[in-house]
Amino acid sequence: MEKMLYGLVLAGGMSRRMGQDKSLLDYHGKPQWVYLADLLRPFCQKVYVSCRAGQASGFAGGPAEVLPDRHEGEGPSLGLLAAQAAQPGAAWLVVACDLPMVDEAALRQLLAGRQPDKEATAFYSAEIDGPDPLLAIWEGRGLARLAEASARAATGPFAFLKKAELALLLPASPGILANANTPEDRSQWLSHLQQRS
Repeated sequence: MEKMLYGLVLAGGMSRRMGQDKSLLDYHGKPQWVYLADLLRPFCQKVYVSCRAGQASGFAGGPAEVLPDRHEGEGPSLGLLAAQAAQPGAAWLVVACDLPMVDEAALRQLLAGRQPDKEATAFYSAEIDGPDPLLAIWEGRGLARLAEASARAATGPFAFLKKAELALLLPASPGILANANTPEDRSQWLSHLQQRS
């Protein structure tokens, strides 16, 4: 099962700072969650979109299978734990919907640097001074250990990866890890994308 790779778009955030659902924002000519699902599809056996239970109907009929959170609360751990429960033992190529600069080259770099014998493969983020858990490959063993740690205490994915057996990569383009959490962030990255194209 460790060689089996599923895709996961994390779209369950509350988007409070943005003031609107970040998964629905358009950076690439389509809603961001659709863009990311389309990006993941060539590399994954199946692609899922992780969301809060109340969001599920909004993603129905789209390009990814809907995977509602199994527990109440907030944070990306809920989506990761739902993925682990849905396909125990499988590995997941995970990307959060608030990363507008993610592209095919970034996914290819992750896959080329993947070490399935580790618990995860992730990019180093200078902004958080550690592995970014929201653009990463989580191996089945790593997700199982995250689930165990989460059951014992409030351990988030970043804190978990800081201590995990990890393949850590330097992103070829540091901008791929840039978050868009506010309207100002969105304007900045939209402008950057327009200039690049």
